[in-house]
Amino acid sequence: MATIIVYAILLILITPPLGAFMYRVYTRERYGRIENVIYRVIGVDPTLEQSWRRYATGVLWFSVIGMLLLYALLRLQSSLPLNPTDMPAVDKYVAFNTASSFVTNTNWQAYGGEFTMSYLSQMLGLTFQNFVSAAVGMAVLVAMIRGFTRNKREELGNFWRDLVRGTVYILLPLAAI
Repeated sequence: MATIIVYAILLILITPPLGAFMYRVYTRERYGRIENVIYRVIGVDPTLEQSWRRYATGVLWFSVIGMLLLYALLRLQSSLPLNPTDMPAVDKYVAFNTASSFVTNTNWQAYGGEFTMSYLSQMLGLTFQNFVSAAVGMAVLVAMIRGFTRNKREELGNFWRDLVRGTVYILLPLAAI
């Protein structure tokens, strides 16, 4: 019981500064070096605002492509590197379930990780999806808030900018801490 109380108090204490930091991350006008490199690599202009349709399309395409790539990685793991215990390909149903659950950030697992997934599948596929699916969720929340506050405008921001900023400036530093 004491652990729960301490955890709740710490959460309450960290919420205002973390919320203020996240606000600054998503609303600042200038772009960092790492950010600019990522935008150049993925071919995105972060200054362009997107309508809700364009924003939603970016979210959906990013999620669908991420799910397909993770599914393919799991199904092909037997012939990929970083598989020292010669794990076979993940069953098609388990691979689909895993890919869809990690892309939607529910992370429901119907397998024993060390008995089913190769190192590459866990490191590249699952860890990557843990980060980007959380960043997608944060971007969608930020877009929803913008939709409420910008009730006279069509634009909700830029999905790619929100995704990159959430990953680079919020999730990666929190993971390092």
